[in-house]
Amino acid sequence: MEQEQVVRSRVRYRIEPDCWAEAYVLKPIYQRGRLPGVIAFHSTVPETMRQPAGIEGEPEKAFGLRLAQQGYVALCPRCFLWDDGHRHFFSWHARRQVRKLQRRHPGARGMAKMLHDARVGLDVLASLPEVDEARLGAVGHSLGAKQVLYLTAFDERVRVAVSSEGGIGRSFSNWSAPWYLGKDRCVEDAERDHHELLALIAPRAFLLIGGDSADGEHSRPFIDATLPVYRLYDQPPRIELFNHQKGHTVPPEAERRIYDWFDAYL
Repeated sequence: MEQEQVVRSRVRYRIEPDCWAEAYVLKPIYQRGRLPGVIAFHSTVPETMRQPAGIEGEPEKAFGLRLAQQGYVALCPRCFLWDDGHRHFFSWHARRQVRKLQRRHPGARGMAKMLHDARVGLDVLASLPEVDEARLGAVGHSLGAKQVLYLTAFDERVRVAVSSEGGIGRSFSNWSAPWYLGKDRCVEDAERDHHELLALIAPRAFLLIGGDSADGEHSRPFIDATLPVYRLYDQPPRIELFNHQKGHTVPPEAERRIYDWFDAYL
C-alpha cells in the first residue's frame, strides 16, 4: 500500500438492526485538510468490493484506489447480494438473497435494499474525520451504475456522480430482475422511466457513460428529457452523456473522463 500511496482498511458497520455490511475505506497517505469523499460501487464480479478497492479484478474498474491516489477518500462497499460470502453470481443465488430480504421486509425490492445500504454507506463515509461532508460523490459500473443512479436521485448529499453502463432506460438492461425492480413493478409502472430520476438529480453534476451496450446513443433522449429541468437553475447544465462505443467496458478514455469529472465538480 505504501507503493500505491494509500491506506486501505476493511471496515464493518451495522446496516440494519441485525445485519452488518463490509467495505474498504481508502485514504491518501499524505493528507491536507478535509478531503472530498466518493462511494465506489462494484459491478457483478466475484471480487465484489475488492474490485473498486484495487485488490483484485480489472484495474480500470479500481475506482476507489484511483480516487484515493488522487486525493479523495473512497468507500467501497459490498452489495447485499454477496452477503453470505458466495463469490460467483447466479440468478438463483440472487433470488435467494432477495427472498431472505423479503422475510425481514415483506414486499421489499432488491433496488430498495441497495439504495438503503448505499445511503448508510454514505453516512459512514461522511462521518470520517478526513472527509468534507459537503463534497461527496458516487461512481459505479454496471450493477454499481444502477446504485449510483438511485443513490444520487434520492440522496442530495451526492454532489457529483458517474454512472457507467448501467442502462439508464428500464428496457436497456435487466431492471426487471427480482434483485432490482422486479417484473411486476416494471409492468405496473410502464409509463414511468428513469428520466424522472435524472430530473431529481438536477442541478447536481451527473455523467452517464456508455459504450453502445447498456448505455450509448440510445440513452441520449434521457439526457435531453432532463435538460429543461437543469435549465431552470441559474447555471450551465451539468449533465452529460459520454459514449466511448467500446461495449460494456471502461476503456482508457472513459477512465480519464471519470476522474476529470470528479476533479471539475467535486
